[in-house]
Amino acid sequence: MQSMAASSSSSRGWAAVRRCPSPSLSARHVAFSSSSSSRCPVAGAGAPVLPLGIRGGRLPLPCPLLPPGGKNGASARRATAAAAPSAEGDGKPEAGGIPRTLQLGAMILVWYLLNIYFNIYNKLVLKAVPFPYTITTFQFASGSFFITLMWLLNLHPKPRLSLQQYAKILPLALIHMMGNVFTNMSLGKVAVSFTHTIKAMEPFFSVLFSVLLLGQTPSLLAVGSLVPVVGGVVLASMTEVSFNWIGFWSAMASNVTNQSRNVFSKKLLADKEVETLDDINLFSIMTVMSFLLSVPLMLYLEGIKFSPSYVQST
Repeated sequence: MQSMAASSSSSRGWAAVRRCPSPSLSARHVAFSSSSSSRCPVAGAGAPVLPLGIRGGRLPLPCPLLPPGGKNGASARRATAAAAPSAEGDGKPEAGGIPRTLQLGAMILVWYLLNIYFNIYNKLVLKAVPFPYTITTFQFASGSFFITLMWLLNLHPKPRLSLQQYAKILPLALIHMMGNVFTNMSLGKVAVSFTHTIKAMEPFFSVLFSVLLLGQTPSLLAVGSLVPVVGGVVLASMTEVSFNWIGFWSAMASNVTNQSRNVFSKKLLADKEVETLDDINLFSIMTVMSFLLSVPLMLYLEGIKFSPSYVQST
């Protein structure tokens, strides 16, 4: 009974205090709440202080819906703001996709037109000067001149390779030179149209060398697309009026050398030791090396056939 009376008296006392709070009691309560909060640190340091109105006290509580405060909070907000645009852009297509495709299509069209003009004019030159090794050497010489000019004017970065890397490119340069020689030999013997009909077999040799040298397995669709190509070349060879075995086998040898060069070039560009070498510089180095290799071959097989007096006599 005494305990019940004490509890009832204490509750009546707290009710009186709540109705008429004294300054001393409020001060003691604030001091108690601040001291208890210092003894009991709250998890989530740096969290915002929320006014909760708990009898005049302010208790720091972590809020998962608000960003953290302090230096860490500022850096987190900056990182979130920086990541927001990139996240929005991930779902959109690239802005330069269509212009890049149009540019690639225009480059292919220009290459095709220039290739037609080159072959027709090359046929006219071979009729006037029927020396394929000499013509090939002059073609590589002109290419080496423009490549040197490109590097001197810094239109493209110069390659920085070691002697071992140049030694790896040397076989490609030899194959590149022989491919151009065989093409000129074929153009000198048969019609331009027939030479390029035979050279339409290049995709066949490209797939063949990719399987043999790179271990790549073509799809059935790719293999099936080669059937009409091979059949068309066979049919054109059987009905060609200007058919010549030297021209035919020269064009076939050109297919073999050019496609083996392409496959080996792809394999070389994938090599980690020459990762600083791009495709433009690789083709440029092959052209310069091919010129240096073709000069002694031209002098040995055909001699000096490019003097004005010799051209006039022929």
